[in-house]
Amino acid sequence: MFTELVFSFILTQIPSAAVSKNYHIGVGRADCTGPVAEVPLMGYANPDQLAGGILSRLYSRAFIVAEPDDSKRVVFVSADIGMVSQRLRLEVIKQLKSKYGELYRQDNVILSGTHTHSGPAGYFQYTLFLLIGKGLIKPSLNALVNGIVKSIDIAHENMKEGRLFINKGLVENSQINRSPYSYLQNPESERNRYSSNTDKEMVVLKMVDVNGQELGLLSWFAIHPVSLNNTNLLISSDNVGYASYLFEQEKNKGLLPGEGSFVAAFASSNLGDVSPNIKGPHCINTGESCDNPHSSCPVGGAKMCMAAGPGSDMINSSKIIGQNLYLKAKGKTCKPALGYSFAAGTTDGVGFCDFTQGSLEGQPFWETVRNLLFGEPSNETKECHKPKPILLNTGEISFPYAWHPEIVDVQLFTIGSLTIVAFPGELTTMSGRRLREAIKSEFESHGTQGMNVVIAGLCNVYTHYITTYEEYQVQRYEAASTIYGPHTLSAYIQLFRGLAKAIATNTVQDLPSGPEPPFINVTNITLLPVVLADVAPVSKTFGDVLQEVQPQYRVGEVAEATFVGANPRNSAETTTHKTFLTVEKYENISGNWHVMYNDASWDTRFYWTKGFLGRSQARVEWHIPSSTEPGLYRIQYFGHYKVQPILKPAQFYAFNGTSSAFEVVKL
Repeated sequence: MFTELVFSFILTQIPSAAVSKNYHIGVGRADCTGPVAEVPLMGYANPDQLAGGILSRLYSRAFIVAEPDDSKRVVFVSADIGMVSQRLRLEVIKQLKSKYGELYRQDNVILSGTHTHSGPAGYFQYTLFLLIGKGLIKPSLNALVNGIVKSIDIAHENMKEGRLFINKGLVENSQINRSPYSYLQNPESERNRYSSNTDKEMVVLKMVDVNGQELGLLSWFAIHPVSLNNTNLLISSDNVGYASYLFEQEKNKGLLPGEGSFVAAFASSNLGDVSPNIKGPHCINTGESCDNPHSSCPVGGAKMCMAAGPGSDMINSSKIIGQNLYLKAKGKTCKPALGYSFAAGTTDGVGFCDFTQGSLEGQPFWETVRNLLFGEPSNETKECHKPKPILLNTGEISFPYAWHPEIVDVQLFTIGSLTIVAFPGELTTMSGRRLREAIKSEFESHGTQGMNVVIAGLCNVYTHYITTYEEYQVQRYEAASTIYGPHTLSAYIQLFRGLAKAIATNTVQDLPSGPEPPFINVTNITLLPVVLADVAPVSKTFGDVLQEVQPQYRVGEVAEATFVGANPRNSAETTTHKTFLTVEKYENISGNWHVMYNDASWDTRFYWTKGFLGRSQARVEWHIPSSTEPGLYRIQYFGHYKVQPILKPAQFYAFNGTSSAFEVVKL
């Protein structure tokens, strides 16, 4: 797993080694959403599934990797679309050739679709797809071409020297085989080689610059982005897009979705028979299972058989699956923190007061004391350390100095066939066994056999205990004292394997030493039909509020407002606005409204309803998350209305509407 700690590498060989080679790396992300109304959604081939709003924006994410001497260069693009069409690829390559000559070509550019079934159709050139997508829809095609090329432009302009790291892990509780009877037709001897009828392994490629700054992440995992079923009418990147959203929001803190330099893509893999709807197929009219060779129900036939995801509704299911993917790709260590059982001590030396081992819940009294003295742990730290109840959030306390190290030395010595692991903490028995086996295995995989691995604990810097992930779940003393969270051991294993590889392959000299730990001065504290001209109701204008918000909402509730709307397709003709909505908070100090959410945020919904002869309504919802700060908020709606003069080109005018201010309070 990848760690947020900074490690300093030290290797010594007597006699006789970089974790990764340096490359030129660039990452980029750009909006490729296109029209969000009246266009068919690409994936289910349901003629009634026409877009009527937006749940989340669609993005193109580009990754460029080049040899240091620029002798070789590759581009991988993952776009939030159903699939890449031949027409789309040709258009992109054409634009790239116009801009860059022969630098980016068909032989070194890969375009991949995430396979969301909730993106616009209309970007194909073959008849079948033209029928499904109601022809070639230029706004759809143009948005995709421009978005993909722009993402590559951004990556190209931001190339820097860096390193690549690969990791793998199993993702559980997120997929099922939707055609198990087909799968069983494969030879038994072949099936017996695998433990599951789906591929559960996620492969992650992480990119960092030479200073350790994270640039981006590219992962591959077999799953259909169909948590949102064929009744959905909102443009969305679905579950894999939600995983990208979570990762990018974490890394680009304080910025709106789509902003910030860190790029995270969750790309498609061998997903043909893999579904995220893990509750399996059931008859929606009777509730009975329809997991049979024909996926058919006794009453209603195949149309009644539909699989469901793990959530309360399809959007919730999309989030759950997306979060599972995000957490596996994240798999990081946490900011340091000590749990309650830390204070309980062990049977070798008991702790104090009423603390006990195995504590999975905090105590109000001690939480109050901690909050008064040091402040409440951040939600990120709480979430990262689960199931540990945090007694001291040491990684977030800096007075008078840092409470725990952020730079940790990891060191490996080899003397003949002896390998000494200088470990900066206390490993449990099983943690030590796993680490030893991993290092020995790494040596063997590179032809160095018979290494005797010994762990020398508490070396160089003290980082308390390191338990296995399983041991961590029960939160006895050692687990509560595993300060960097449940994935600490995985992070160390990854790092030490890298060091072992460097020695085994004689590439020690290429290994970056990493930053020096700080010397703290302890004396200082410091196809579509033509869009009609838009028409507003009598005595109303575009953006006027038709249904107001309530004066007050609690977190967990839904704030919504309905406005006089205009066809969102108009907005695909202009780039005046980059969002159809904002949720804004009033800042008392500055007296200004600050944008907190836009239409790329998964906590908002934008619904457009077509009326008669050019009339329409737009409804904006904000599903108020539990993390929302109390205060005064408002909703804004942005659009473009169309005016069609006789015998003249259509004209488009930007407008916006604003709800009344409303208060958000805690429960």
